[in-house]
Amino acid sequence: MSTTVTRQIVHIDEDLCNGCGTCVSPCAEGAIVMVDGKAKVVKEELCDGAGFCLGVCPTGALTLEYRETVPFDHDAAAPIIAEKKANYIAQHCFICGASEDDAPLLPVRKAGDSTWVCTRCLPQLIHG
Repeated sequence: MSTTVTRQIVHIDEDLCNGCGTCVSPCAEGAIVMVDGKAKVVKEELCDGAGFCLGVCPTGALTLEYRETVPFDHDAAAPIIAEKKANYIAQHCFICGASEDDAPLLPVRKAGDSTWVCTRCLPQLIHG
């Protein structure tokens, strides 16, 4: 019998999910996969609840919730993270083109698109 804890975890509203799959890539642990054309958290023990997937969802289908679930399993996530790192493609700021290797990037929505902005360009995006 597995132990459960109350912790933060990603919730995906299936009615809002349009099946675009943009949330899969930011999930370094591999908790989110596409199943029958919809994003799903298939292994809750792989979801660390950090929420990097939230900002890229074009429909707002992803939220964070606190609920009873299994603990995050660092050991199970480690090989998945290592595999994703081997196939890593850096994201870039849509304003200045800075790579996430050069500056912290944040997910944003701009004109209906989900994209990335660096912290240097964020004030320009906010204030114009």
